[in-house]
Amino acid sequence: MDESRILYEDNHLIAIKKLPSDIVQGDKTGDKPLSEVVKSFLKEKYNKPGNVFCGVIHRIDRPVSGIVVFAKTSKALARMNKLFQEKRVQKVYWAIVKNKPAKNKETIEHYLRKNQNQNKSYPADPSKGKKCSLTFERLQSSDHYHLLKITPHTGRHHQIRCQLSLIGSPIKGDLKYGFERSNKNGSIHLHAAEIEFEHPVSNQIIKIACPPPEDNLWDYFVAAMP
Repeated sequence: MDESRILYEDNHLIAIKKLPSDIVQGDKTGDKPLSEVVKSFLKEKYNKPGNVFCGVIHRIDRPVSGIVVFAKTSKALARMNKLFQEKRVQKVYWAIVKNKPAKNKETIEHYLRKNQNQNKSYPADPSKGKKCSLTFERLQSSDHYHLLKITPHTGRHHQIRCQLSLIGSPIKGDLKYGFERSNKNGSIHLHAAEIEFEHPVSNQIIKIACPPPEDNLWDYFVAAMP
């Protein structure tokens, strides 16, 4: 792994820039997960004998890019898991959509249920689904696309992808949730751009940001940032 992909590191945590092709944890594809890539990197970097600890704290979908934080100690893993459970981790995503939302800023709520066999979420009655909430804000627009800043208030399966689709603004490249064509590299234009939390050991506030992958559309919107 290229060291330039490290966004933050200390004795307890390491944050990595995930590429759209990476999987965070092992799955049925058998591809080497990012957790193992990081483990190998730490073993080599610090010349560690035996097994290296690399705990998976959270995941983002395979076609999504951005920040993933791993724990380098079991203490950090347990405490970070607690922070996520208590909703004390703030995350910001960027998404590029073709259809402009009706409002420039809005908090939307849906009830979603996960279909395990299809690995897809669907709208459901409140009695059968889990409540999902996010706030989006339109940051910029080009001739054909719109950049949204998304703050999720819950962490449900595919909730950003599904909720944006339900308001008529599926994410570019996301065939599973209604965009008309896929991106050539299998990615979707959803990016985990920022994360903020209280450090599990030092209690300092940690803020990590990550630029999106290089492609013409991301580059256009990044260049247009104020």
